Amino acid sequence: MKAIVLAGGEGKRLKAVTGDLPKPMAPILGKPVMERILELLRAHGITDICATVKYNPGPILDHFGDGSAFGVRLTWSVETEALGTAGGVANCRDFWNGEDFLVISGDAACDFDLTRFVRDHEAHRPAASIALYPHPEPLRYGLALTDRTGRILRFTEKPAWEQVLTNLINTGIYILSPRAMDRVPRGIPYDFGKELFPALLDGGEELRGIIMDGYWCDIGTPRAYYQCCLDALDGRYAIPDRPEEPPLPRYDPPAAPGRQQRRVLCRDRAGVMRAVSSAMLELGADFSDGVVFGDGTATVRIHPDSRESAILVESDDSAAADAFAAFVEKQST
Repeated sequence: MKAIVLAGGEGKRLKAVTGDLPKPMAPILGKPVMERILELLRAHGITDICATVKYNPGPILDHFGDGSAFGVRLTWSVETEALGTAGGVANCRDFWNGEDFLVISGDAACDFDLTRFVRDHEAHRPAASIALYPHPEPLRYGLALTDRTGRILRFTEKPAWEQVLTNLINTGIYILSPRAMDRVPRGIPYDFGKELFPALLDGGEELRGIIMDGYWCDIGTPRAYYQCCLDALDGRYAIPDRPEEPPLPRYDPPAAPGRQQRRVLCRDRAGVMRAVSSAMLELGADFSDGVVFGDGTATVRIHPDSRESAILVESDDSAAADAFAAFVEKQST
């Protein structure tokens, strides 16, 4: 299957971060977000790609060229005037050449299973398949209401909360048939969500909503962009070259023979240790190896467990271990 990447966005809300750089060139861990999209397409066997560009296309064209350096074959559609999402894709009729094709944004991060998306479309052959994604804050997006079979019943574009009937948002990832694109007028601005899809529904065509697992993020605001970068670092957004941080040292030697050990579970072990340390300051405790306190009859050592959120209490006296464990537990509540 061929793909069309929409990469004409200016990204006005993101300019505090990107300046004059077009939105598809915003980097996600060292690579433009559009390059991450090409990696995703290539991973699912989609290598014949046309990209539509408009705003400041120079940096995009210079970086990607013919796509050979990225394992794909790229052709370009340079818009001189804004034609909307559907109008821009309609300009690429010679590219898809009478076949169903995939459309994806070049400025939204995602790691969807596009192979599953394509297979579902091919099994049902609707006029269009739309990748839907559950989102807890749907007001900035178009929503799609579906029946139990996945057939889309209606669209709501950027609703108020009173109009929200579902959490399934339109991600801007589609598979379109030529009969769907035949409805797009030539040479005028025309939008998928606002115009084409409602027109298809009104004309009795089947639109299928496919709920996708994985990660999707519109990086259109500085907050969303930085969160996406953090999600990539944390592994919530799956990218092939995520840097691995070295593991933190973990060393909890077993209690010495004859010493009692108690484990006190807590939510914030560092916070509990702060409370314990503060309480033990005036008692002359030693802080060189956790908190160590001795009164001549027994010694107690209190330190965080490196494996889980817990505090370990060790003593050579069972009663002291129990008493200090109770003390630590009180600090953790």
